[in-house]
Amino acid sequence: MKVKVFDESHEADLESAVNNFLDNCDGEVIDIKYQVAISVFSEEQIYCFSAMIIYN
Repeated sequence: MKVKVFDESHEADLESAVNNFLDNCDGEVIDIKYQVAISVFSEEQIYCFSAMIIYN
């Protein structure tokens, strides 16, 4: 069993990275975990979109 972790600033970038991995993955995907984190720096909101793919 293996894992692949993705971390992007924009949801579209995460979607693209995950889809690219899935298109090229030869193994069986067991599960995909998704998470969004938001923080505030000064007056700016910073988003972090991440996913973990568990596969064989």
